Amino acid sequence: QVLSLPIVVIVHGNQDNNAKATVLWDNAFSEIDRVPFVVAERVPWEKMCDTLNLKFMAEVQTTKGLLQEHYFFLAQKIFNDHSASFEDFQSRSVSWAQFNKEILPGRGFTFWQWFDGVLDLTKRCLKSYWSDRLIMGFISKQYVCKLLSTKPDGTFLLRFSDSEIGGVTIAHVIRGKDGSSQVENIQPFSAKDLSIRSLGDRIRDLGQLRNLYPNIPKDQAFGSHYNSEWVGAE
Repeated sequence: QVLSLPIVVIVHGNQDNNAKATVLWDNAFSEIDRVPFVVAERVPWEKMCDTLNLKFMAEVQTTKGLLQEHYFFLAQKIFNDHSASFEDFQSRSVSWAQFNKEILPGRGFTFWQWFDGVLDLTKRCLKSYWSDRLIMGFISKQYVCKLLSTKPDGTFLLRFSDSEIGGVTIAHVIRGKDGSSQVENIQPFSAKDLSIRSLGDRIRDLGQLRNLYPNIPKDQAFGSHYNSEWVGAE
């Protein structure tokens, strides 16, 4: 007699995301000697961070995991709290409902649906960029503005879209002649977009992008990701 890994039977592809969430929660948070199918409804946020990190690294097949600032952003997102400190979140617990039932404020999807979309996009199109630490990824639009507002014209960074599932967007600063700065976010690129033309080549195309935050010339940062056929075509 042996206990198997959890199995979820689905009848339609649109149930796949929910099934993956159920399996992940069961694998990560069930006790060995539990009553079958009984899993905690709430788990420590710190434990959830470890689970998301392991899932991300395994799914994307990368050795570069999530950083402390990524966890802070994810905590703000799942708890819908932008006033707490990183330490405050460490003492909290997160519920199954917050993870995969409750719709995020102002969105049409749950936290897990959003995170799973990021996983899929990174695995399919962004693995090498993530592994080279070229994507900041898990960062709020407000914090991006704070980082870029003091930087020279054309400084940019990459973040995962808040408003779309499975999208990566480029935020860049435009500095006026009077010295004032404005941060613009380019329409998010989906996996379909990036399968047509890679992220590196799209960055290369955009003349308004000059230096990857904090101050790395874009050709130096992304040169190894440019398509050689396109480079030769110039």
